[in-house]
Amino acid sequence: MMINVNVFKALSNQTRLDILKWLKNPEEEITSVSCETVRYMMTEKGGICVQDLVKKAGLAQSTVSSYLAMMEQCGLLISERHGKWTYYRRNEQGIQQLSSQIGEAL
Repeated sequence: MMINVNVFKALSNQTRLDILKWLKNPEEEITSVSCETVRYMMTEKGGICVQDLVKKAGLAQSTVSSYLAMMEQCGLLISERHGKWTYYRRNEQGIQQLSSQIGEAL
């Protein structure tokens, strides 16, 4: 079983690691919106809006979007598009597979 080395590149950046952490517990971490709104986004929209992640990260939207795209390509995130907005959540299955692969390979 081969590990995608790009996942390690994605995880080598503190902000990208932070985003994974924020998406693990969005009700606690995404404080720019109410918990009720976060719950609604997670259940109805399938994740957290890019703009809320931009606010939390304090970086340019283009930077955060490129980080999110990189993590999605590596299988760490899943995105859903609703109109002009994109919502992201963790790919728990992909994260578990990575963990298993690391355990087997190393």
